[in-house]
Amino acid sequence: MNDEKERQSGEELRVLDNNGRSEASEPMLPTVNPAVTAEKKAEPAKGGIHPAFYIATWISLSSTTILFNKWILSSAGFGYPILLTSWHLGFATLMTQILARATTLLDSRKKVPMTGRVYLRTILPIGVMFSLSLICGNLTYLYLSVSFIQMLKATMPVVTLLTSWVMGVAPPSLKTLGNVSFIVLGVVIASYGEIQFVLIGFLYQCGGILFEAIRLVMVQQLLSGSEFKMDPLVSLYYFAPVCALINGVIALVVEVPKMQFVEIQNLGFSVLLLNAMIAFLLNVSVVFLIGKTSSLVMTLSGVLKDILLVCASMLIFRDPVSGIQAFGYTIALFGLIWYKLGASNLKEHVSAAQRSWADFGNRRPIARRLTSIGIGFVFVLLLLGIVSSTGAVPEKYDPGHIAHGWFWKAIGGFGKTGQ
Repeated sequence: MNDEKERQSGEELRVLDNNGRSEASEPMLPTVNPAVTAEKKAEPAKGGIHPAFYIATWISLSSTTILFNKWILSSAGFGYPILLTSWHLGFATLMTQILARATTLLDSRKKVPMTGRVYLRTILPIGVMFSLSLICGNLTYLYLSVSFIQMLKATMPVVTLLTSWVMGVAPPSLKTLGNVSFIVLGVVIASYGEIQFVLIGFLYQCGGILFEAIRLVMVQQLLSGSEFKMDPLVSLYYFAPVCALINGVIALVVEVPKMQFVEIQNLGFSVLLLNAMIAFLLNVSVVFLIGKTSSLVMTLSGVLKDILLVCASMLIFRDPVSGIQAFGYTIALFGLIWYKLGASNLKEHVSAAQRSWADFGNRRPIARRLTSIGIGFVFVLLLLGIVSSTGAVPEKYDPGHIAHGWFWKAIGGFGKTGQ
């Protein structure tokens, strides 16, 4: 619901620009109004929390939400993705109602001219697309690995671009289409190299991406008016109730009749509560992330999150990733950065990043050293994941086996103690 797009249950928040592009932030909530994000320029916190904290928090919560959902639906054997999504949305509905009455985080909702007619004509159709994308996204966890799912999600900007053209939101451009061709090429290569390819899971993920793209374009149309200015949390306040209702009805028809109450007890009520809390906190973190970072930082943070998720999936769930797949995903990621930043802007950003890095080292040498260590840790994590997926290391010393056992005991132990 929530990187997973990023969006509850593991989806990512995205904003369409004037060319129909999809700016990744966390997959997970309805798109915010570009005017809102433009008003919140990224500024270093003066005497407050550094923006890196918000980035790290968002990446952690987004990754945890996706991995947690995968564990519940696949490893823990709770194979009811629609019911899990309904629970997330119901919890989000309750929490947004509480926050609206007890805090000022949702005060901006009072500026939105929301009426019953507007709700039925705009919010409800978008809510249907939101529900379908969440359902398809969670069903995918039953069939595909987290690493392969993240690779397929790289096509989201391409599908959103094409959808915006079809719906008349943005004019078609062959130049723009050429810029996204590398993303498609990379994902095609990654799909060809997927070892555990399951057609039904692939189709579910394609459906989730298509429904999410339609939702993003519909939200862009809604927020094109200056009167509709909503941050992610306010969007959740309006969309969560209708989505919870739609998903709940579908779950009652499809999943509840074949479910036994003992399955919920075996999973643990505390596990479900923790899962919903993390998914909701992801939405809250997006609100702060938008106000503290630039679009460049959010784009690169999204790419970093996807890479870390692939590595974590390889270690925790022992998902195999072939060399061809890694090569294809690398092409897709570079294509994603190229498309979102542009060729000319990319050079400027690289030069600016080099100057900022040097200046950062002069002002905060210890922080720069710690950052370098963190980058090195990510590189080591990636190498461990690759080594684990090859099967060349004995199980006793396999880092993937160790990480898998630790994760299972940590989550499973929490569920048992919470019952």
